[in-house]
Amino acid sequence: MKKGTSVFVAVLLLLVCAGLTGCRKYTSHYSAVGFVHSNVSDAADMSFFQFEGTMVFRLKCGTGDRLHCSGTVETGSVAVKYDCGNGEQPLAAFASGEQLEHSQPLASAGTVWVIVETDGKCKNGSLAFSIET
Repeated sequence: MKKGTSVFVAVLLLLVCAGLTGCRKYTSHYSAVGFVHSNVSDAADMSFFQFEGTMVFRLKCGTGDRLHCSGTVETGSVAVKYDCGNGEQPLAAFASGEQLEHSQPLASAGTVWVIVETDGKCKNGSLAFSIET
């Protein structure tokens, strides 16, 4: 009886852990200070005092929509990529003191992954993304 209960609890624990980690195509991993971010279905943003690593946002788009990106960083460099079902594509890159404004047509409706990656530590930055119809 105890062996059957132990096996049941082990399987249940495995399923719960798998559900908590999710099956995301991309994952965020970063170190940050003064970091604030938000993500809704058609917009996302992030601002930080210090950020190093990768932040991933998930957006939804329709046919004919565009992905708009804007941002700035005081020091460091940032690369932004997106995946709309055709694999990672470069969206924009900018470095210390540059102002970013870019709009990209999206090939198909569905999920758009926006991947923000830094090349080392970045300071005093903000980025915003939105789906425009």
